[in-house]
Amino acid sequence: MSDTTPVKEGAAVTQATLVKKAAPKSDYKPADVSPQRRVQRTFAVRLWSIRHSRLLEWFYSRFADAFLLLHPLWKGIGYGRVEAPVKFVEKRVKGFMFDCRMCGQCVLSSTGMSCPMNCPKQLRNGPCGGVRANGNCEVEPDMPCVWVKAWEGSRNMVHGDKILTVQKPVDQSLRETSAWLRVTAQAAAARETAQNPGASA
Repeated sequence: MSDTTPVKEGAAVTQATLVKKAAPKSDYKPADVSPQRRVQRTFAVRLWSIRHSRLLEWFYSRFADAFLLLHPLWKGIGYGRVEAPVKFVEKRVKGFMFDCRMCGQCVLSSTGMSCPMNCPKQLRNGPCGGVRANGNCEVEPDMPCVWVKAWEGSRNMVHGDKILTVQKPVDQSLRETSAWLRVTAQAAAARETAQNPGASA
């Protein structure tokens, strides 16, 4: 059965229009009831971040360097003590920009600024076999596939080929912890090891 009804002069009325006309009439006019508009608004910032992945890659590199310079401060105060305020900021910034799920193992710089934790299946190494023909998710038909967008974003980045790196499974014990602090502490430890290669022997 067709979802359109032919009318005069070759025009057509969609099923949505018919449903709207058949709806009870009242003074109440819902604002912004278009599902497509809601979907676009829901993913607008996330998709902006992917489109501007090269700019965010540049910014994140400088941000990581600045955080590493503050390592002595974090170490002096204690990483455990600073985690709560840092995590508070990180959760809100990344939540707004990327719909971050605070897995504690951020790989945005390797996935075109598209967070793989937004995948309903939480796949960390590429899309499943159910990506729709329009590039949308198998589970959430209105949502662009996280990994399709990850590939698009990675093509804009200087180090976009990092998307080919196989990611480890998510360590659930790190959920709701600060990836910023963890990466900083690891980078500081690696730098100290490189400067004093005999110290770890």
